[in-house]
Amino acid sequence: MSNALVTEKKLSNFINGEWVSAQQDHFAPVVNPANGEKLIDVPLSSQEDVNQAVEAAKKAQKEWALVPAPQRAEVLYRVGYIMKERKEHLSQILTMENGKVIEEARGEVQEGIDMAFYMAGEGRRLFGHTTPAELKDKFAMSQRAPVGVVGIITPWNFPIAIATWKSFPAIVAGNAVIWKPATETPMMAYEMAKIFVEAGLPNGVVNVVFGSGSEVGDAMVEHSDIRVISFTGSNETGRTIAGKCGQLLKKVSLEMGGKNAVIVMDDANLDLAVQGIIWSAYGTSGQRCTACSRVIVHESVKEQLEERLLAEIDHLTIGDGLDEQNKVGPIINEAGLRKIEKYVQIGQEEGARLLAGGNALNEGDLNKGYYFAPTLFTDVKPDMRIAKEEIFGPVLSIIPVKDLDEAIEVNNDVAFGLSSSIFTQDINKVFKAQRDLDTGIVYVNAGTTGAEIHLPFGGTKGTGNGHRDSGQAALDVFTEWKAVYVDFSGKLQRAQIDVE
Repeated sequence: MSNALVTEKKLSNFINGEWVSAQQDHFAPVVNPANGEKLIDVPLSSQEDVNQAVEAAKKAQKEWALVPAPQRAEVLYRVGYIMKERKEHLSQILTMENGKVIEEARGEVQEGIDMAFYMAGEGRRLFGHTTPAELKDKFAMSQRAPVGVVGIITPWNFPIAIATWKSFPAIVAGNAVIWKPATETPMMAYEMAKIFVEAGLPNGVVNVVFGSGSEVGDAMVEHSDIRVISFTGSNETGRTIAGKCGQLLKKVSLEMGGKNAVIVMDDANLDLAVQGIIWSAYGTSGQRCTACSRVIVHESVKEQLEERLLAEIDHLTIGDGLDEQNKVGPIINEAGLRKIEKYVQIGQEEGARLLAGGNALNEGDLNKGYYFAPTLFTDVKPDMRIAKEEIFGPVLSIIPVKDLDEAIEVNNDVAFGLSSSIFTQDINKVFKAQRDLDTGIVYVNAGTTGAEIHLPFGGTKGTGNGHRDSGQAALDVFTEWKAVYVDFSGKLQRAQIDVE
């Protein structure tokens, strides 16, 4: 992090193309969860900083919206190429502040690169529609128009991928962006701001304001000139944001987590199922909204599956994500660790049987970080809290069922609806499952993770409010539809009246 723009190991806000000190001299430390070492200080900004960013964004957006969309897209192409050149640099920083293993960090950075190129392509595909008019000598069409200034609030678990899902479609559509990253992972926002500058994005089109949700987040939600809020985070916070935005008639897009399940039928390829489950449950230490936290397994293969899962868990290497040998990194902080411990205790009190893990790891090289052993419960009943509530850690519950109908019922009987998966070799079961599983994403013979950027990302029920990140659907959040009528008859023509 040696750079002239970082002074005294403290970050500054990025407003109108410049690094600007926050109005109040309050900072929070950014800590490497693998070893407890402080990386940098992040400012805790205030409403005044948000106001300053909004003023810059409003001015910049008026000019940016007049730039032809294919030219706006050229900036995103350059962003993608710069990210590609710096992929390893970005990945190393991501692992240091987030903790995920370096292999996953590289994958996340690649996701941002892919999104840059995909959304740049949308600069020539911001399609509207022409339609026949019902009157003579009249032309009718619809087109997408930018909303104006948008606010994006991103989480710590995917600090670059989710930010690119939200900012890139907003930019190519002609909006200006106020971005509040998580205080745990601000360095990726710092790096992305530098890339935007180098790519030639005009000053003020993207602004970064660091700080807490209660200060910066609330100020963004309540600011009358921010017309869209796109939020990824907890269900509780998302509901609060939705309520405030509703009162202000402000568009809001929410992605708030999941309680995802892998269904394993009696005809499944168990070796493949185990690989998918291990990756989905323990990758990112279970700290992702698409993580598999339930395995709904046909009772006839339950014991075989448990044996194979235990064997694989035993081979997982845990430690600092910068070590290429490690497959599971740390939990983000002590609060996250304590929450996981609480749920393990709840599971045992509810009568679930603990097969593996269940404890924090603090011996040897792990004693300075926040590590939790990959955990496996079995004989879990669908109504137990560990089968219903999002834990956000490496905790997996096995739930036995008698058939596919019961499996689908158990899968759907939770508050969330993000991702689900089924392992089977029966095509009839595949089509029944993909139709009846009440989730926004369905995988067949794969785990619950691995979304691709050209498809919509989001879920049903408590996972969100119907909008989608990623894919062409992401443009719906950051654009308004405008209907245009051109009457070249030279006389007044009244729709629905002068039709005879």
